[in-house]
This record gives sequence, C-alpha cells and structure tokens, in this order.
Amino acid sequence: MIQKPKGTKDVLPDEIDLWNYTEARACDIFENYGFKEIRIPTFEYTELFERGVGDTTDVVQKEMYTFDDKGGRSITLRPEGTAGIVRSFIENGISSKPLPFKVYYAMPMFRYENVQKGRYREFNQIGAEIIGTASYLADVELISLADKLLKKLNINDIYLSLNSIGCPECRAKYQKALKEFIGKNINKYCDTCKSRFEKNPMRILDCKEKKCKELNQGAPVILDYLCDECKEHFENVKKGLDYLGISYAVDSSIVRGLDYYTKTVFEFISKTDGYTVLAGGRYDGLVKELDGPDTPAVGFAAGEERLNSLIPKEDIPSFPLDMYLVSMDEKFDIETMKLANDLREYLAVQTNISSRSFNAQMKYANKINAEFTIVIGEDEIKNKKCKIKQMETGKEELSKLDSESILNVIFEKFDDEF
Repeated sequence: MIQKPKGTKDVLPDEIDLWNYTEARACDIFENYGFKEIRIPTFEYTELFERGVGDTTDVVQKEMYTFDDKGGRSITLRPEGTAGIVRSFIENGISSKPLPFKVYYAMPMFRYENVQKGRYREFNQIGAEIIGTASYLADVELISLADKLLKKLNINDIYLSLNSIGCPECRAKYQKALKEFIGKNINKYCDTCKSRFEKNPMRILDCKEKKCKELNQGAPVILDYLCDECKEHFENVKKGLDYLGISYAVDSSIVRGLDYYTKTVFEFISKTDGYTVLAGGRYDGLVKELDGPDTPAVGFAAGEERLNSLIPKEDIPSFPLDMYLVSMDEKFDIETMKLANDLREYLAVQTNISSRSFNAQMKYANKINAEFTIVIGEDEIKNKKCKIKQMETGKEELSKLDSESILNVIFEKFDDEF
C-alpha cells in the first residue's frame, strides 16, 4: 500500500470544521484591520529564498525542498510566505500605489525538518504583512492583530516575548562584540555554527544544539548595543502595547530564524509546552535586498496545525446535515433527487444515490446526523404531501411536497430548534 510521505497529513472530512473555523475567524479579523488576501506561487526560483531568507539560516542550509525543473532552473517549494510576497510587491509595481500595503494569507509551506507536535514538512501558515511604513504604530497594530486572533480562537495559555535586534548599523557593533565572545571557544561549537561565525554570528544564538546553547550563556545582549533610533522605536512599541493593555516580556535572546529581520521581533509562546505559536517582526531591508525600492515592512506568521491543536475542542462548531430525503423505492429516486436539488438552494441535503434499502437509508441518516428526514413513497407522490421529521426529538409536521412549502414548515414549526 502506498502511504503518504513522512511529515505530511491528510485533513479528513470529520476534521475540516476545525480548519474552516480557524481560517474564517482569522479572515474576519484581518479584514476588520483593513488587510486583503494575497495568493502567491507554491514554488519560486531558489535565489529568492537564498537572498531573501538568508543563506546562513537553517531554512536555506538544511530545510528547503529544492530541485531543477526540466529547463535546468533551480526551483524551491515555498518554505515561508514573506519573501514571495515581497517579490510580488516589487514585480507588480505596488510601491507606486497607496501604501501601506496590508495583506494576509493562508497557504501551505514546505520544509524538510524534524516532525514534531503541530509541525509537519508540509504545513500551513496563516500570516499578515504590512509593507510601506517605518512607524512603530505598524508594529503595535500587527502585534495587536495577532493578540486578538489568538484570543478570538480562545488560545489563552500563552505569553508574548518581545525584543529588538536593531538596524544594520547598531547590529554591526553588536556582532563585533559577539564574535569576540564566541571566538574564544569557536572550536567547541558545532560545524554549522562554525560556518556561520564569520558571515552571521547572530545565527549561532539560534542554534538548537545543547553544547552550543551552553557555550552561548553569558553572551553580549543586543539591547545594550541599540542606536538611539532603534532604542526610541523599541520604547515606543512597548509604550503602545502598554497603552493597549497587551502584556509582554522582553527577551533579549529572541533573534528569529530568518536573516531579514530588523528592529522589533516577537513570539507568542505556549505556556504548557514552550512551543512558539505565532511569531514575526520588522524587516526593513528585505524589499531593497530583493532589488525593490527601499521600503520598510513588518509581518508575522502562525502555523495553522499548531493553532488548531490549542483551540478548545468544545469551541468547534458542528455542522450536521440539514436534511436527508428517504426514497421508499428506487422508482421514486429521481423524484426525490429533483426535490433535493430544489431544497439545496437553501439547505444541505442528501438523498439515496447508493441503492440502499429503506431501513439502510434511515440508519445512514442517523449516522450522518441529519437534522430532518422526509420519506418519499407512492402516497407522498400521489397526494403531494409529506411528513417532516426532526430526528433528535421525533417531532413531525405535515407539509405539501414542494420545496417552498417544506421550507416554510421548517422555519415556522421548527424555528426554535433549527
């Protein structure tokens, strides 16, 4: 038997209500903040991620699904959303349109990484980007949006960690101090960290190896090296969050796993298992790095699988089938289907398309949680009347055998229950 590849997941019909619930609420919140949906290609030229995400990151070095297409071009399945959105922003000339450009997405991503709770090699991200403003207010609005999204999903057992990793100018001073600290023990670090030492020593702070984490204890703190502009930006972000009543903790160890970040970075972290639920930050240099105009931006992303695992199951609405039409005999099947088609303008309706017996149809209607059933046989066709039965209560009401009459009876006689 052929099985699904490791790190992938089937989302079955009995699970889809959860996914629809999460995406619908996210969409509502994004739209209320003035964001519009964007959809970008599932694959891009590999250079986009090498330049945009950073060739010293784990994503580029270890996790990308990269292959040559039939024309010999290097193609990569999308490992994250921001680089592709920025490419679209540049390619479609959006910088000449009114800014900021506020977009959201819900898209599958692909990373060859260790499978863990709520994380797969093909996974889904919900994210938002604000491109075209350097104001701290954009950071505050985006974090406020993220906070509201999590609360709307009733994900409450989390906390917000906040940091600033500065701009290229103040970060250069910090990296010099960091290299002096790490350089004393560089031979003790893992090979990946050694390769990052010259080009991007901050990536070493993001290493997951136990020995590297221990060696990083006591390393210089980026907040001590911020320039005046970055300090002011960070202070304003904190004041804005304070004013909105959004709690946070400053954590100078947050550097994020992608090279494009500048200034504000943040993570919403689960208190129970320590996993990051939603994360993001400012990336003021990415548009220019990808050959666009110098344009500041900020964004976040959340893994939908991890969000779904944290939503209280009692919150997930169930959508039973509205009605099942039972055909007494196969000679009435086509009339039953005609009525079903008419009712489907307003209700979710199923009927017999599997040559089931009467008893088998009734059992099936119970199994699929049909709210109502109508039995259609010779008497119903002849008299043009039927009984509408509510399955849970057993209550029955008489109706004419046409869609308008059936709908009127349901909404008049079963209004409190339906």
